[in-house]
Amino acid sequence: MRKISTRNMVMSLLHTAGVLFIIFYILFPIFWITITAFKTRRDAFTTKIFFTPTFDNFSVLFDGNPYDFTPLIRNSVFIAVTTVAIAVPLAIMAAYAFSRYKFRGKNSLLILVLSAQFLPATVVLLPYFIQFRNLGLLDTLQGLLILNLAGAIPFGIWLVKGFIDSLPQEIEQAALVDGATEFQVLRYVTIPLIRPGIIVAVVFAFVGAWNEFLFAFIMTSSEKARPMMVGLLSLVEVQGVPWELMSAAGLIIMVPIFILAIAIRKHFVGGLTMGAVK
Repeated sequence: MRKISTRNMVMSLLHTAGVLFIIFYILFPIFWITITAFKTRRDAFTTKIFFTPTFDNFSVLFDGNPYDFTPLIRNSVFIAVTTVAIAVPLAIMAAYAFSRYKFRGKNSLLILVLSAQFLPATVVLLPYFIQFRNLGLLDTLQGLLILNLAGAIPFGIWLVKGFIDSLPQEIEQAALVDGATEFQVLRYVTIPLIRPGIIVAVVFAFVGAWNEFLFAFIMTSSEKARPMMVGLLSLVEVQGVPWELMSAAGLIIMVPIFILAIAIRKHFVGGLTMGAVK
């Protein structure tokens, strides 16, 4: 009995230590970026945890000399919000069609939609660049929006389809018997029941558009369409990287994600588990 209890105690300690290590591994970079954002340039190159905080780094990013991140933030917000507003409704309607209707080529089309997620971004980067150059979409918000929609819609279709598949069709059929149209069934029956799944789709679409870097870096050349993620590179100087400014800008980028995560955390967890149960 003592041997068993000792073994259980050791396993419990190892489990606790592993959990603490994972938490530290995830949270420490966020903690370090946060404190560095409030350091002076001299303190930013030290490992000080206790220091006199300053807000000058944030004012430098928006004073217009030499940096002005206001248009970059505006571009990022526009791209992310518009991507969600367009991609999620289209994904819901397409997912409903794939889940409830039978039509020729359905499986092949589903595989085609899924294959769009398997292609590395570097493979399609050059074709996109050539086409956008010919269409005059380089360095435009419309071009970046199209690129983000090309990734968000296929992923949203597969995500939402799993949630719709988990719903009993008898619920929708009962509404049809009562005289509801198919659109009314989708609007007033299906969508409320899969709301946690829709929230998950919204989160992934927003985060994907907000954090997208590669396409935005290649397709933009000015602040007219450049988002915040690409704007971070403008902080690199000849003398090196100003880590205090880079951390302040990084903290600004993380804040909307944190707010979104806190606001929908309960629905997000429910949505992740809902689609896996049939």
